[in-house]
Amino acid sequence: MRQENIRNIAIIAHVDHGKTTMVDQMLKATDAFRENQQVQERVLDSNDQERERGITILAKNISIEYHDVKINVIDTPGHADFGGEVERVLRMADGALLLVDAAEGPMPQTRFVLRHAIDAGLAIMIVVNKIDRDGARPEEVVNGSLDLMMDLGATDEQLEFSMEHVIFASAVNGFARLAPDDGNDDMYPLLDMIVDGLPAPEADPDGPLAMQCVTVDHSSYVGRIGIGRIYSGTIHDADKILVVKNDGSRAMSQVKQLFTFDYLGRKECSEVKAGDIAALVGVDSTDIGDVYTDPDNPVELEPIEIDPPTLSVIFEPSTSPLVGREGDIVGARQLKERLTTERENNVTMRIEELPDKTGIEVAGRGILHLSVLMEAMRREGFEFQVGRPRVLFKKDENGTLTEPVEQSVVECAGEYSGKVIEVFGNAGGTMTSMETGTAQTHLEFKIPTRGIMGLKNRILNVTHGDAIFYHTFLEYGPYVGELGVRQNGAMISMSTEKAVAYALGTLQERGALFVGPGDECYEGMLVGERSKPGDMVVNIARTKSLGNQRSSTADIAVQLTPPRSFTLEEALEYIMEDELVEVTPRSVRLRKRLLTETERRKWSVRNGKVNK
Repeated sequence: MRQENIRNIAIIAHVDHGKTTMVDQMLKATDAFRENQQVQERVLDSNDQERERGITILAKNISIEYHDVKINVIDTPGHADFGGEVERVLRMADGALLLVDAAEGPMPQTRFVLRHAIDAGLAIMIVVNKIDRDGARPEEVVNGSLDLMMDLGATDEQLEFSMEHVIFASAVNGFARLAPDDGNDDMYPLLDMIVDGLPAPEADPDGPLAMQCVTVDHSSYVGRIGIGRIYSGTIHDADKILVVKNDGSRAMSQVKQLFTFDYLGRKECSEVKAGDIAALVGVDSTDIGDVYTDPDNPVELEPIEIDPPTLSVIFEPSTSPLVGREGDIVGARQLKERLTTERENNVTMRIEELPDKTGIEVAGRGILHLSVLMEAMRREGFEFQVGRPRVLFKKDENGTLTEPVEQSVVECAGEYSGKVIEVFGNAGGTMTSMETGTAQTHLEFKIPTRGIMGLKNRILNVTHGDAIFYHTFLEYGPYVGELGVRQNGAMISMSTEKAVAYALGTLQERGALFVGPGDECYEGMLVGERSKPGDMVVNIARTKSLGNQRSSTADIAVQLTPPRSFTLEEALEYIMEDELVEVTPRSVRLRKRLLTETERRKWSVRNGKVNK
């Protein structure tokens, strides 16, 4: 039985192809806002980091109403590090809008999200976005999208549906068209095609209850909130339900509150019928994959497996000489409590305290995934330090050591392609595809996740900034052995003082600086990178010796190159095993794990290493 008054759709695309902006226009077209209401762009990107980075981090549910049909819309992340969100939320949908940039065409993450949509059996509508931008080639992009669907094993029915359901749009200008130049200037053709073309959910409201939790929200008032689709039956407020975990364990629970999605918010209700998406309060410690079903007539659903993390970092309380100057929260106990809370709220991360209690290991899907947490904590006033990200190896059924492997894509001018291939070769990558166009060369590689760290900067250097670089998790593959690490040594401060321009003027001849005049530095802090291998201890507070004779022209102003600054992701990729990133609300500093030169020499002797 199909619920004709409901449509459940997901919006999927490569990062920055316009998903959230498209949702904005759908909301405006269905009168979600008052006529005089001031609405910010990308209204669903409510998180500060989402707005600043210009990416969607968390999947979000909204609903709109059009021609008496409720359309549940799921806005999904586009970045590979948050791909686990996409896989799960597609279970709530019957169809998907595949947004593709009219100039760029299908990109690596397009392949990733499309594969999951095809595997889920969704009806896929192709939306060619940004048809007004320079270099747009909408017809070619449609053909490229269909070719990609064929490559990914789409069924004949899916291909036929996608060929018949194509929309050309410009989300930023608020129009959707059946043909690129038909002159329509509103979003109604897209909404009409969703209602008339995409399938209604097939469900039996009178059958036994079956609902599966695919997303977990958290409230400080009511605890965890399970969000999912009701596949059959009807759920009522105060119902007694059976909760079946992924491991097969069962427990009784009671519904305390029940919500459906209503435009940008949630509406509390007394019942929700099959086919709709609901948010449920009352199941203690609910997890992704939990099935809420009828105790007398339980229904079994396929369990949901959360993607295993591929990278981990160790969070430790800061031991910097400058600790407490910029942040309010510096203690080990507060750090542990904050990360314990994160473990409750964020089921996509694995957070465990180390056996020796010296730190907490946080494992996630990639460096961006981990740095989003660090950025949130520093904005809350935390000071802490983290080590170099470690790739999580595992053994297959034969006992062979395997490691995560990424698919990487680089688009650059043909003259730089040789250098890019060389960079990937040195990082353990293997080229799998090369397409030469008139302006750009398209290169694809398989490369261990370990090799990805620090790769972006090297690619931008060899292409003079003229490259587009993307990567996404592909599979676990055989361990490829030791990979090259940073070749250049570091300049390490020998004292805890403010940097002086005169000293920096002489040091910048030896390499690149990370600090400027007046910056607070401490012993063991990395203040620059040498142009040669081997670390070098430097005096950043040295001043010019004054003689007896002075004249107005005796001193010439020091010309300093602006210091290199690091984002959190860049700092995590840059450091070595014996280095740490110190994170404070105002600064990201690099330092040695052992601050004094004496300690570092002793460590080198104990471990049989030569301290250069």
